[in-house]
Amino acid sequence: MFLITVARAIEDGHLAPVPLPSLAESLSVSRVSANEMAKKLVGRGFIEYEPYHGVTLTQDGTAIANSVLRRRRLWALFLAEHLGLTAAAADTVACEFEHITPIEVAGRLAHFLGDPRVGPAGKPIPAADSTSESTAFEMPLTDLEADRRARVTRVVGDSAIRSFLVDEGLTDGVEITLLAIGSKGCLVETPRGRVHLSAQIAAGVAVSPVA
Repeated sequence: MFLITVARAIEDGHLAPVPLPSLAESLSVSRVSANEMAKKLVGRGFIEYEPYHGVTLTQDGTAIANSVLRRRRLWALFLAEHLGLTAAAADTVACEFEHITPIEVAGRLAHFLGDPRVGPAGKPIPAADSTSESTAFEMPLTDLEADRRARVTRVVGDSAIRSFLVDEGLTDGVEITLLAIGSKGCLVETPRGRVHLSAQIAAGVAVSPVA
């Protein structure tokens, strides 16, 4: 739970390292407990800890977090699409399944669902072999060449900016096309249509180029 909480914080736009007080609050534990957890995970090579700054996932830590998040979001999608649960309710129930689902069962579930890339809440479903290397080619949208397709990996910005991007179809996991780019911003094709983004907002959208 500690590892996926770090992963979700970064996914939600928090730049690493993630502060321990923030993690303690999310996990509903004391700061002392969070600090003890961090020490144990550093010893196992799953995180790196910077005093007074916070923690960052290592490659091994990212692999574990992504594996758990994959199972959680696959179950959430199943519960939402086939049992009619809301995205929030499906996520709550899926949390009970994420740690006890064997990898092979997760694989069958993914196949049954059509190998989806996005969960019911719009968050990406990590690939079966997903590690920190999967985001090695992540870059700001402003660094992408015109006429290139890419997948949105995360969005950095305040709640107003992120709400605007969600309304325009720019959510984690979706594929977009950068139609044009200039000093004042860029024009992007999303699943919901075309949208113009200022240079400042575009710089906060991280993408991974699609071949």
